Amino acid sequence: SSGINAEYGDTENIVDVPDVAIKTEPEEPEVKPAPSGAIKTEYNSDDDYVDEEEEKKVQITREEREWKSRHCPYLDTIQRSILDFDFEKLCSISLSNLNVYACLVCGKYFQGRGKNTHAFTHSVHDDHHVYLNLLTLRAYCLPDNYEILDATLEDIKYVLKPTFTTEEILTLRHTHKICRALDGTSYYQGIQGLNNIKANDYMNVILVSLCHVSPIREFFLKETNYAKIKLPPGSIMFPLVQRFGDLVRKLWNPRNFRSHISPHEMLQAVVLCSKKRFQFTKQGDPIPFLSWLLNSLHYTLTGSKIKKKSVIFDTFQGEMKVHSRKVAAAGEQGVGVEYQTTTTTTPFLYLMLDLPASPLFTEDGDHNIIPQVPIYKLLEKYNNVAEIEYKTYDATYLKRFEITRLPRYLVLAIKRFKENRFFVEKNPTIVNFPISFDMAEYIETTVSDQYKSTEYNLMSNICHDGPAVGGTYSAHLHLASARQWFDVQDLHVTKLQPQMITLSESYIQIYERADLAVEAKL
Repeated sequence: SSGINAEYGDTENIVDVPDVAIKTEPEEPEVKPAPSGAIKTEYNSDDDYVDEEEEKKVQITREEREWKSRHCPYLDTIQRSILDFDFEKLCSISLSNLNVYACLVCGKYFQGRGKNTHAFTHSVHDDHHVYLNLLTLRAYCLPDNYEILDATLEDIKYVLKPTFTTEEILTLRHTHKICRALDGTSYYQGIQGLNNIKANDYMNVILVSLCHVSPIREFFLKETNYAKIKLPPGSIMFPLVQRFGDLVRKLWNPRNFRSHISPHEMLQAVVLCSKKRFQFTKQGDPIPFLSWLLNSLHYTLTGSKIKKKSVIFDTFQGEMKVHSRKVAAAGEQGVGVEYQTTTTTTPFLYLMLDLPASPLFTEDGDHNIIPQVPIYKLLEKYNNVAEIEYKTYDATYLKRFEITRLPRYLVLAIKRFKENRFFVEKNPTIVNFPISFDMAEYIETTVSDQYKSTEYNLMSNICHDGPAVGGTYSAHLHLASARQWFDVQDLHVTKLQPQMITLSESYIQIYERADLAVEAKL
């Protein structure tokens, strides 16, 4: 024994036995010959073999899953009438926006798909089996966890994410379509009510009006136009463009399950991006909201505040010259450089029109008479002749306004409210306006010669009804392809005669230049 140990020079792997010592070495694995009919697999690096029977079992299992995917027995449990994809895509339990699925039986949102997730638990507990991923638009059956491949789900996927081809977008200029909701209600494509969650009617009228401006509609109906915008680091404005695009596509979707939609996601984006300046729980003013929305969309689309072109400014931006001179105060001679007339060129997105002050006292019998003023009188402010007085805390200025470039779509805002420290006062003066008018009277001849037409046609009229505090807003929209006017007030949509539009207390008006309407018809 000792001799053997010395010969090998190693005692760790030696086992002492009565007569001999045997060194233990690892045994080589016995290589078995491949059975007859076996198939060698390409993915096994150890040259293992798989029987044909096992391969057939795998193939049968795959075929069974494919058969289940195309013959799901739970498709008849889907309740399309209660599905609502207008609200924020958050799990109803965890409030997370990651990997969210919509239950197509009850309409609720749940997170996850695997075991111990909220969607899996809901499928077992409530016996609801059909779910749709809100991001990938892929449908699954839970708890069996196989994908559902069925053409009958395409209408649900289209309502969740409607898409438009270039041909479909261009046909909206000159054709209209009467659609039918699941409850049998008929509606014109693009003419649908917006849900008033609490006090967001002042936002609804602006949103629905912008959705009917042809360049805005055609740009946002195609998601690829703004899918890859670049923003500076830390910017929070990206959801504003995405949600506005979603709203435009939903409003013009001809296959909606309902005759109205909810702008909840868009309103959430407005509250976030405006840093709670505009909220849907408190009544606001449409004019500041319109100004903020147009500028925010422009800056988000261009990625910076540097002067760049965007569909917003190309559509609404005009240009004017402002001639200003300082008025000498009492006891001053008014001589010097500061009293000379200065001229500045400034762009504009809308023109503000000043109403004449309401009479403080009325004669007997005139209590029920509402003052009226023609819109031509208000537009004289921009004829480069009338001088308007503006006061600051230390000086008074006289300004003249000269329009040098007409916008494609002209927005007129009527200054109807006056606010002080104690209350808000509303001017009830009725503005008499035609459906179309010519701006040639208010611009120089050299400017009007640059355009094929200086005539503008009314396409949207936003009006305010009721007192200054607690009143409501509604929008009069013209569907040019149907030659029909509609009154849209939140969820209520009714046809309107053109003669009734001029009787309203107009607040904001959007006009389309006549040559653009002719190009659309061509």
